[in-house]
Amino acid sequence: MSETPLPGDRPDQEAAVGDAEFAAEPVLLEPVRQRITALAAAALPGLPADEIPAPMKRVARFAPNRRARLGGREIAAQLAADPLFRQRISGRVVADAGDLGAAIAAGMAPAAADPVEVAALAYLARPDGWRELIEGAGDAVRAEADSAAVAHQVREAEQRAARAEHDRAVAKVEADKLRDELARVREELGQLREEARTTARALREAQAAQKRASDLLATEKGRASRVAADHDAEVRRLKTRLAEAEALAATGKQAAKDARAADDARLWLLIETIGQAATGLRRELALNPADRLPADFVAEASADRPGSPERSQARAQDTDDPGRLDQLLALPRAHLIVDGYNVTKRGFAEMSLEQQRKRLVTGLGGIASQTGDEVTVVFDGAERVHGLPPSPRGVRVLFSRKGDTADELIRQLVRAEPAGRPIVVVSSDREVADGVRRHGAYPMGADSLIRRLSRS
Repeated sequence: MSETPLPGDRPDQEAAVGDAEFAAEPVLLEPVRQRITALAAAALPGLPADEIPAPMKRVARFAPNRRARLGGREIAAQLAADPLFRQRISGRVVADAGDLGAAIAAGMAPAAADPVEVAALAYLARPDGWRELIEGAGDAVRAEADSAAVAHQVREAEQRAARAEHDRAVAKVEADKLRDELARVREELGQLREEARTTARALREAQAAQKRASDLLATEKGRASRVAADHDAEVRRLKTRLAEAEALAATGKQAAKDARAADDARLWLLIETIGQAATGLRRELALNPADRLPADFVAEASADRPGSPERSQARAQDTDDPGRLDQLLALPRAHLIVDGYNVTKRGFAEMSLEQQRKRLVTGLGGIASQTGDEVTVVFDGAERVHGLPPSPRGVRVLFSRKGDTADELIRQLVRAEPAGRPIVVVSSDREVADGVRRHGAYPMGADSLIRRLSRS
């Protein structure tokens, strides 16, 4: 591999560079490698800018005290790979080294020179026999290191010997003290043995007395435990009986309270119904002075007058007649109970269940506000949904529980009412109608309520 000569370069230098390019790099000791890096880092800024390789331009800008530390790896790689760069650096380094540099360039190593410095300069200048110079310097460095290690070991041995002598003297003094202490301890031990024998006798006597007291205490504890166990058992039996009695009393009180509340509700409704019926009757009987005589009524009922038109018979009202429903709802304190889905599926089957419920409950709210009656609508709970809108005032919306039907809930509502109260049940289910009729309610068909709602 050949290079174009630079200005100022000598042909013999280029030949040396070319020969060195193919030579294998020697193995350097760490101190030698660090010294080479330091010398190259110091000489790098002194090169002309065009002689500094591109990878070294960044390193050249480092501060002097940081260049070798931060760029040492790049400098070493460039020196090994670029013979021309190494030659330029060596020119600077050898010139700065003075007589030592000139001697190394001539292939000689002064005996008094630092072997690390010799090896570093020989690596950079690479004169004839530079590898031998590096190896000799390496041997000298290793020899110095071995000598230093031996000297260090000798110093450590001397220090250990001095410490051992000191420890021996200290140990002798301590041994004398221990002998004196041992004599004193033996004397004290004799006294303690005598005291121990006396104490042992007293201890045996105390243990015997304690055993007698323990036996007596165990006997008394057993007797007290049996008494306490019998007492606790009796207390538990009494507490159990007391708890059972309290539970029975609470159950009886609650049952009596519930029964009394139900009876009071029935009695109040019955009295209220009777009172309102009596008020309505007094209002109906407050007649104006009669303008006809009793004979006129007999004549109307039992005789015909010439030219008088025939009287029409009153039209019978069936269970689907909204007029009949109006008459029942006009009774005092009437309670209207509606079979919800039975009505909606006959009247609003085309709507969704939610819309059916909403329309029926809204219509019942109007009836409750017009009549003032109590209104209850019952739906099967199997289709119950959450988030229902609030019910209108006067309308009670119920869903049957799981396992029950709306029909059974309707019968329970009818049975709960007092005898004599007007109860109107709207359902086209024959079983529901027959069941509520046996308990005194008025069954009406679903069509009567549908017509009544359409009229509102």
